[in-house]
Amino acid sequence: MMSPHSSRTRRSMLMSTAAALALPSLAPAWASSPLTLTVAAFPALDEIIKGALPAFARTHPQVTVKVVSRQFTDHHAAMTTALSTSSQLPDVMALEVGYVGRFAQGGGLEDLSAAPYDAGQQRGAWVPYAVDQGSHDGRIVAIPSDIGPGTLLYRSDIVAQAGLKETDLTGSWEGYVEAGKRLKSRTGAHLLAHAREIKDIVIRTGVAAGEGLYFGRESQVLVQTPRFTRAFELARQVRAAGLDARIGAWSNEWTTAFRRGTLATQMTGAWLAGHLNNWLAPDTRGKWRAAALPGGVAAAYGGSFLAIPRRAASAAHKAAAWELIRLLTLDRGMQLAAFKSQDAFPALLAAHDDPFFAEPLPFLGGQTARALWRDTARRITAVQVHRQDAFAEEVVNTELDKVLDQGKAVAAALSDASRQIERRARR
Repeated sequence: MMSPHSSRTRRSMLMSTAAALALPSLAPAWASSPLTLTVAAFPALDEIIKGALPAFARTHPQVTVKVVSRQFTDHHAAMTTALSTSSQLPDVMALEVGYVGRFAQGGGLEDLSAAPYDAGQQRGAWVPYAVDQGSHDGRIVAIPSDIGPGTLLYRSDIVAQAGLKETDLTGSWEGYVEAGKRLKSRTGAHLLAHAREIKDIVIRTGVAAGEGLYFGRESQVLVQTPRFTRAFELARQVRAAGLDARIGAWSNEWTTAFRRGTLATQMTGAWLAGHLNNWLAPDTRGKWRAAALPGGVAAAYGGSFLAIPRRAASAAHKAAAWELIRLLTLDRGMQLAAFKSQDAFPALLAAHDDPFFAEPLPFLGGQTARALWRDTARRITAVQVHRQDAFAEEVVNTELDKVLDQGKAVAAALSDASRQIERRARR
C-alpha cells in the first residue's frame, strides 16, 4: 500500500484523519455501541477500502467492517437487485460512474448533501466534474473516490519508426486518422483497438451545459446532431482504412496486441498506464508515452463512487458508514495511498499538490505524466445522466456496427437510432 512515511508525515496523516472523522451531529447515534458495517465493492476499490481499515479502527474501535467483494459486473448486478428489492443492502455501496445516474434516478441512494451528512459543505473539496457526476437533481448521492482523466497512450518507438511526432497524433481528429494511415503502412501496427473508441470520445466533444450525451434538458434525443455525425464518419474512416484491429477492450486479443506491439495507441483513463505496467504488458516498459486526447479534448474514463443506500440499516449504521466514506474520500493521506498502491487517481483536490505528481514514471520513459492528467482532470466538465443512457448507448453502438460492417449510411443509422431511443424514452 502506501510507501513508508517519515514520523512527521505519519503524525500529519493521523491528525488529518481525526479531523475528517469529526462529525458531532452523527456521533451520539453510535459512539458507544458496537456495530458491524457491510461494504460492497469491486476490485481494486475493495483493496483500497481494506487498506484504510486500520486507520478507521484507531478512531472507531467499536465498529467492525466487513468488505464484500465481487467482480465488477457481478457487483453491480447484485447492487441493482439489492436496491430494487430493498434486501441484502450494504451499508456502503461502491459504484462505477456509469451506474451512479441510473441508481440515483431510482431514488435508492441517500441524499448526502442534506443533514445530518451535509456533504454539500465539502463540495469544493473534490474535483468539480466528479461531484457533478455524483449529483442528481441538486442532491449529492455518491461521493467520488477516484477519477479517470482521459489520455492518449502511444508507443513512442512505433510512432518514431513511422516518422511521426506526438503532435501528429494529438493536433486534431483528422490528423489522428491520417497519422494512423502512416503508422499502418510503415509499421503494420493498428492505430487503435476498435473504431468504436473514436466515436466514444467524439460524442463527448461539444456537449452543451445542462445536456447529456444522448438526451437534452427536456429529454429530447440528441443522436441526430453534428457531434454524432462526425463521430460516426470518423469511425467509418478508421474502419475503411483498416486502422483498427477490430478487438474489444479487456479481451485476450487486446492484451496480446499490447504485448506484441501491434497497437500503436490507446485512448483511455490514466489508470491504464498502471495496468499496462503491472500486468497487461510489463515487458513494454519505457516504450509508452502519455499525451492529451486528439484535439485537446478533456474527457473522463471511469471513476469510482461511494454511496449509502436509502433503505439501508439503522441511523447508527448510516452514521458509521458516512464516517468511513469521509475517511476514504476526504483524507489526503488515504487518497494518496490509494493512488500509489492501486493507481486510483485522487478525486480530492488537496491531494493534487503532492510531490508524487512530479515524479517520473519509468513505464512512460520517465515522463511526468501525472501532472498532465491532473491538468486534464481540472478541465473536464460533467455531462448530465439520463435513466435511458445505457439503452441509448446500446442502440448507438448497434447502429455504428451496421455502418462499419454492413456499409449502412451514417444518416440512416443515426435516424434509426434516434427513433428507437425516442420510442423507449416515451414509455
